[in-house]
This record gives sequence, structure tokens and C-alpha cells, in this order.
Amino acid sequence: MGAETGAVRGAALRGVEALQVEVEVSTSGGIPGIDIVGMPDASVLEARSRVRCALRSSGFDLPRAHVTINLAPSYIRKTGTALDLPIAVAILIATKQLPRRVAEGALFVGELALDGTVCPVRGEMAYALLARELGLTLLTSAQSDLAGGWGLDARGVTRLGQLREGPEALGPLGSGPACPREGAGEALDFSDVVDQELAKRAMAIAAAGRHGILMVGPPGAGKTMLARRLPTILPPLTEDERAEALVIHSVAGQPAEGLASGRRPFRAPHHSTSIGGLIGGGRPVTPGEISLAHKGVLFLDELPEVAHNALQALRQPLEDRQIRLVRVDGVYTFPCDFQLVAAANPCPCGHLGDPGHECRCPAAKIAAYQARIGGPLMDRIDVVVDVARPRSSSVIQGREGMDSKEMSALVAAAREFGSWRESRDEVARDPVAAAALDVRAQATFEDLAERLALGGRAIVRVARVARTIADMERRERVSADDVVEALGFRSRALG
Repeated sequence: MGAETGAVRGAALRGVEALQVEVEVSTSGGIPGIDIVGMPDASVLEARSRVRCALRSSGFDLPRAHVTINLAPSYIRKTGTALDLPIAVAILIATKQLPRRVAEGALFVGELALDGTVCPVRGEMAYALLARELGLTLLTSAQSDLAGGWGLDARGVTRLGQLREGPEALGPLGSGPACPREGAGEALDFSDVVDQELAKRAMAIAAAGRHGILMVGPPGAGKTMLARRLPTILPPLTEDERAEALVIHSVAGQPAEGLASGRRPFRAPHHSTSIGGLIGGGRPVTPGEISLAHKGVLFLDELPEVAHNALQALRQPLEDRQIRLVRVDGVYTFPCDFQLVAAANPCPCGHLGDPGHECRCPAAKIAAYQARIGGPLMDRIDVVVDVARPRSSSVIQGREGMDSKEMSALVAAAREFGSWRESRDEVARDPVAAAALDVRAQATFEDLAERLALGGRAIVRVARVARTIADMERRERVSADDVVEALGFRSRALG
């Protein structure tokens, strides 16, 4: 029996990228069976049983020959079930049950059920972007949530047997980028948070300047409510940002309805989250919470309760906007351009400095509790605000202050003015000089920095916040009042 061959383009995930995999099939005489080579993992090896059953259920003949499948390039480990469909198509081409033209200009991605149904897989957005880059048509499950747009050419396959009619008989997958839909995120509004105007002001400043913010206050003060409403005052995702975030969520197997409608991601992992869950890892290596928050908000509640090693692992990603994970099989790089929002109690019981409640925590325990955050991480948080318990009368009467619409307008105006100012002026390398303090502001800053014994990093943080406050007022020069307000938000002991 002469050897027959067939080759089909497939793909495999590595980090948040999809890499092209050439699926080569050769049939020869010998004991009937299927061998897969090319560094497949266990999930890829299991494709042998799924493919056999899917071929039989779809009315195709099983080759009574020895089938060798090579996944090239062989130096990259292949994981997942996305290679089921290209393996089946390559076998059918090698046994002449499908014409070779079926594989021309196409990238096949999909998991096969035992009855021949083509099922969606994790990371479809990454596969779609790879197909666009290669100028190929993506053939994947018709059940996929992947929409068209971004120049993608994708077609849906319901069952393996449909390929007898050729790719041209398959319908397009999706009709364009998803339209904005009402959701839980749009029901949130800062008007729901009463008697917290100072904290709202701090949130608007943090949103305008993309500053990290820490809220300190007793339980029930509204810290979590404030944090969850931050995305409502951030500008919507741009097309490029949305594509980046969708790829990460797709690879992680996370729902992305809010992203499709333009809302920025909001991630709030529990304080018991492991370091791998926070920054990424596992086998296969998948993105963590900091990458799922890319172009959005990462909220860490009960900050001192988060594991110390997990907190310290945030230091480098906050600076570099990406995380590099070094593993035996290479380096994985995940984007993580997020805004950090954190909340903490001032002491273990939470009532330090809370009027009407007595704190019984020993001074040593309070100091140890506050020290859990660590100085290096606090150095990367520009805004610290005290969130006091709201007055009972304000809560009962339901008094409202600034709402999300007003705050969103402030943020948008500040970012627009800041962009205009930076495009017009030459950006100074010195961050304090870049703040553009006027003469009175500089004198005030020098005097207060000396009296408060501020270090270099603290001075830079205050200057950045003062610059953002001036942008919110659409002023080219930072005033003394801006400096004083920024000093009120400087990092200090939690109490």
C-alpha cells in the first residue's frame, strides 16, 4: 500500500498568542492505528479517540492503515483540543474522502464531539487574529461567540460532515462587533454612594490621571461600592484596546460580554487568591487576574489580608505594564496595563479612628497589620483617601452628591486637556518639572515637603497628583491649592 499524505493548517495557543501548526498526515501499511508526534500533550493525544468516533458518526470511512500525524513545528509543545478539527480534516484529505481544495486558504480550529459536532474552544479570538495576520479564512465551530469585525473572515462549522460541501457552503460567523447592551455594569452609579464626596473626588482624580488609589476606612463605609463604580467614569475601550482585552479573556476562557460592548474590565479577586491566580501560571500557562484587568481596573479588597508574596509580585507589572513568566519551555509574556484600586481597614478590627466604635487592637498588632502591604507597593499608589462611615441621617434620607455622569465628564475633560498640553509642550524628563508648578506653588511645595519630611518618591507622587488636579480645572500651571490638595492624598499610615 502506497503512502498517502495530507496537510492542513491548524493552530495552538502559547500564552495569549496563537501559533500556526501544520498538521501533516501520512498513511502507510501496518497495524491500523493513529500516532501523533510533534510534542503533543495529553489533551492532544486524546484527540485520537475523539477523531475516530467523529469520523464514524459523520459517515466517513476509518482508514484501515497506520496513520502518522505530525504537528509542526515540533519544538513547540501543543496543548488543548483546538487541533481536533484539523487532524480530522487532514486524515480525510489523506484518504481522499475530502478534496485538497477544502484546506486551501483556511485555518481550522475546533474540538470534535463524538457525534461529529464541532465545538468551540478556548482562545478563539487569538485564533481569529492569527488567521487575519496570515490572510486565511478561519473555520471554527458555529457555536462560537466570536463575532466578525476587525477585518476577520470566519465561517462556522456545525458538524464535520458539512465539509463535504466545501468551505464556500458554510455561513459567515457573526455579523460585526457586538452592539452595546444594557448590563449590570451600567446599572451602577456613583449617586448610589451617599455622604462620600471626598472619596468621590479622589476616585475622579485617580481616573483622570490613571493613579493607583487606596481607600482606608471601617467596614461598611462604602469602599467596595466606590471601587465597583470606577469603570462607569472611565472612557470606553477603543477598538484596539477592546481587541487586546478580548484576546486575553478568550484565552482564559472568561466571559466577555461587557468588553464587547466597550466597558472596561473590572476584576476583584478574593484576598485568598494565590500568586499564580493573580499574575498567571499553571499548565498550560494562562493569564492571571492582572492580565484579565488589562485596560481596566484591578480591585484588591482587604489589601493587608492578601498574601505578602502575591502583593510584592505586583510591583514589576505595575511599572512595566506586562508580566514575564519564565518556565522550563520558555518565557511567556502577558500584557497587564491596569489601574490598581485597593481597600483596607485601618486595623485588624477595622474600627481604628472610627467615631462611635472603640478599637481594642494592641499597638503592636496595628503596626504589624499595616506593615503587611509593604513600602515598595505603597510607593506605587499615588492616592490614599480616608473613607469615613457615612452619617446615618444621610443614608436614611438618601442624599445624593456627584453622580457618574458628572464625574465622567470631569475625567474626560481632564484627559483631553492633558493630552493637548503634552502634545503642545515638550515633556520634561524630570517628573516634578513636568508638572509645571507656578512660582507660588513651587514655594508652597518646598515649604510643606520640608516640614513633612517627604522623600523623593513621595514628592514625585504628589507632583503627579497635583498635575492631574490642575488638568481637571483645565489649567496649564499647577497652583498652590492643587499642591495642598494633592498632599492631602499622599501615602501615610493607614490609621
